Amino acid sequence: MSGAAAILAVDGGNSKVDVALASADGVVLGAARGGGTPFSPGSEERSIAALLDAVARACAEAGIDPARRPLARVAALCVCGADLPVDDRRIARALKPLSLSADLLLHNDTFAVLRAGTDRDWGVGVVCGAGMNCSAVGPTGRVVRYAALGEISGDGGGGGWLGQQAVSAAVRGRDGRGPHTLLERLVPRYFGLRSVPAVLQAVQTGHIREYPAELAPVVFVAAGQGDAVAQGIVDRQADELVAMVVSAVRRLRLTRRDVDVVLGGGVFAGGDGGFTGRIVDGVHAVAPAARVARLRVPPIVGAALLACDRLPATAGAGGRIRDGLTAARFKPGDPSGREA
Repeated sequence: MSGAAAILAVDGGNSKVDVALASADGVVLGAARGGGTPFSPGSEERSIAALLDAVARACAEAGIDPARRPLARVAALCVCGADLPVDDRRIARALKPLSLSADLLLHNDTFAVLRAGTDRDWGVGVVCGAGMNCSAVGPTGRVVRYAALGEISGDGGGGGWLGQQAVSAAVRGRDGRGPHTLLERLVPRYFGLRSVPAVLQAVQTGHIREYPAELAPVVFVAAGQGDAVAQGIVDRQADELVAMVVSAVRRLRLTRRDVDVVLGGGVFAGGDGGFTGRIVDGVHAVAPAARVARLRVPPIVGAALLACDRLPATAGAGGRIRDGLTAARFKPGDPSGREA
């Protein structure tokens, strides 16, 4: 096995972590997908175990000894639990003993989305996955971040929120407190149950412990079939994302600039129902020249580019990273991210 790589890139979320190793000229040496790395308070040990498992498999593909440290000259870790400065310090303390690299960058996962979606060093990155968050960087380097702790920090959104709203709407439609909705049929079907009361019973008895983000596509399906209740849920989620983006744009005084707004996260892949269009329209109402687009490459690309930015410039390195870290490299269902 060989020595260290130049780049170690990590994109970590609640449900999965992607890891890649690359050379200084952008050639991808190894990549792997592992289990979730939420890095929320109290989950550090579990998150690090999942991270190291994925790192070891990426090293095996790259022919790098995973026990030899540091593994890379620069490591960029973009993880969903890094929401507040106190989180940055907590996660950095947990990572320090691992000696992953000589130079370690720690960011929220929104920064990976932003960097993957633009070649500029400024713009707005949005993640709407299990939860939602937004970060923005201005042309001067000023940064805007949000706490993204859920309802307590004013954040109403993400796949988990969509799932909760779907169940709530189904219950209210079933018992007459709200209008009837296709969700009365689609939500029980998702859980493999026969009725809305059966869903409530499963929640009460602990068989359903949380409303999974994977329930979000059900809302989009119902909205796509013309269900007004589901459409209302989709619209509220879009408006929450617009509120975050518009706030960031105003705080950075970018309302008259052609700022890139990059939309990433699993919710954007789950359906539309006018979702993306409503976000675009809402942003353009405040920043008409903004360039709003869904991310079309894996966010791990952004983490790798952030690490690459710290190295001496190598012509074509960014392009080789983009070419090498495709979605096909991280296929779901196979822990290695590769086809069987």
